[in-house]
Amino acid sequence: MGHGTNRVEDMSSPNNGTAAAAVATPRETIVQIHSVCLPPKKTAFQKLKKRCADVFFPDDPLEKFRDQTWRNRVLLGLQSLFPIFTWGSQYDLKLFRSDVVSGLTIASLAIPQGISYAKLANLPPIVGLYSSFVPPLIYSVLGSSKHLAVGPVSIASLVMGSMLSESVSPTQDSILYLKLAFTSTFFAGVFQASLGLLRLGFVIDFLSKATLVGFTAGAAVIVSLQQLKGLLGIVHFTGKMQFIPVMSSVINQRSEWSWETIVMGVGFLSILLTTRHISMRKPKLFWISAASPLASVALSTLLVYLIRSKTQAISFIGHLPKGLNPPSSNMLYFSGTHLALAIKTGLITGILSLTEGIAVGRTFASMKNYQVNGNKEMMAIGFMNMAGSCTSCYVTTGSFSRSAVNYNAGAKTAVSNIVMASAVLVTLLFLMPLFYYTPNVILAAIILTAVIGLIDYEAAYKLYKVDKFDFFTCMCSFFGVLFVSVPLGLAIAVGVSVLKILLHVTRPNTVEFGNISGTQIFQSLKRYREASRIPGFLILAVESPLYFANSTYLQERILRWAREEENRIKENNGTTLKCIILDMTAVSSIDTSGLEAVFELRRRLEKQSLQLVLVNPVGSVMEKLHKSKIIEALGLSGLYLTVGEAVSDLSSTWKAQGQP
Repeated sequence: MGHGTNRVEDMSSPNNGTAAAAVATPRETIVQIHSVCLPPKKTAFQKLKKRCADVFFPDDPLEKFRDQTWRNRVLLGLQSLFPIFTWGSQYDLKLFRSDVVSGLTIASLAIPQGISYAKLANLPPIVGLYSSFVPPLIYSVLGSSKHLAVGPVSIASLVMGSMLSESVSPTQDSILYLKLAFTSTFFAGVFQASLGLLRLGFVIDFLSKATLVGFTAGAAVIVSLQQLKGLLGIVHFTGKMQFIPVMSSVINQRSEWSWETIVMGVGFLSILLTTRHISMRKPKLFWISAASPLASVALSTLLVYLIRSKTQAISFIGHLPKGLNPPSSNMLYFSGTHLALAIKTGLITGILSLTEGIAVGRTFASMKNYQVNGNKEMMAIGFMNMAGSCTSCYVTTGSFSRSAVNYNAGAKTAVSNIVMASAVLVTLLFLMPLFYYTPNVILAAIILTAVIGLIDYEAAYKLYKVDKFDFFTCMCSFFGVLFVSVPLGLAIAVGVSVLKILLHVTRPNTVEFGNISGTQIFQSLKRYREASRIPGFLILAVESPLYFANSTYLQERILRWAREEENRIKENNGTTLKCIILDMTAVSSIDTSGLEAVFELRRRLEKQSLQLVLVNPVGSVMEKLHKSKIIEALGLSGLYLTVGEAVSDLSSTWKAQGQP
């Protein structure tokens, strides 16, 4: 093939509508043909080590330990395990003041939300407060985000409530239901911490943006419809989570509607939505929406207390026990017929809460230009859920609404979580009797206000404009949650996402290239109008790895390209097709099936008197081509560094041989 030699090529006749002029003009131009080199030799162990490092340690976590004394390594190790040691030494009174303000602000939101979300999960309201006390303390020590506000969230609460209540009644078998909730939380924590410890965070990437947009919107609609029970004062309401049964229950129970409850619910819902709108329009007034839930709880509780003797139509929470979280490790359910349900619920709620927590943490970290370590976050969220399951807590994670309030309130460190937990502690010890007359309708209004923001119309419209398949995935998730069930809706969306991946892998794209006139640049004929074909050549680019899953398809597709090109040449009386050039720049890897496909393709093209040329295979692909003897089979003129060099060299060779 004449690697490293100078070739003479005629490149000077005017352009006749094809790119032939770009490689054959009257003046002679010296073209240097470069070698395609093999990568440096490495042992199998070295290759495996590098591959594992790339897959599991892309951030190179051990880099900071190099060239350090043992004392510094111990300190760095503590900082890696407990991020509080990173910023704790620089903590001062100024930072503390900011954290106290933000912590008390989010506590005013966390207390009513905790009670509300626990009811959404069909758990006793006090469990929501327990879950707003222990987990934030653990996260403040282990978490790497400065702004993440930890506690119960609507989506995880809904999923847990819907999955567990399908098999166990939260009213008729409340003790077993509570055991399953704590056990699910334990398994969620184990799963989350395992992902972080084993650095398998890419597992949650199967929940694509499109899937999450549709899922959260569908879940938000279901949650909103479920709150009609509280807003209308209905006593006998369906436990199902699908659109049709919920709406049927609302209509069929018209006789139970309470006008007193409706008036109070609509009034406080209007106040909550108005304050939310004000804070969204003017972020500096964040405290209005942050304080409004607790203020609404206080005002509605006072109203119910004052009118308790005049009407019994408005239901209220009733007695809530005082005191710290009771231990619940003895309630974990590790054997029995419902263990599989607890594990499944834990896995699904664990993935959802982990995805939400990391996404929220990274959002606010990017706004303040610091980094949140995904694996540390997985371990922090996992360990806090494991500890929470032993202290009467259910699944918790970083809440977007509380974190946004925390950020706007000026939080500087995770101490804001400690302040919030301290406020919850005071509530648990001394203030629980004040919630006795808190009406259920205000909890429904608080949940409605919170979940409305989960319906992201703009994101769905953007998906429609940018990627129709992603929009289809989003709609599958949305309608699956709405009409089938919450877990099955999520499973449908994940299945569609996996199908998309399989389609990309098994049916990769191939593009026909042409030469941009007057240059050595070769680009897609469809994208660039100025690009034109080179007579005698069919230049194709493969835009994926060559695997067993797509090797047969690519072989057949390339042969079809060749047939179509020959038919086009016959119709236009063009120059006979002599060579097919495969640009392998985008072929990042190849397996034995791919190698066999390349060998078989060369053989079948040879029978048709067509030459196969490979261009710019990457290092690992080049190594396998060399070891499989395919390079030898292709011959001296079968491998080039660039498409331009291949066209120039082969055109010169044909001209020297007297071929047209």
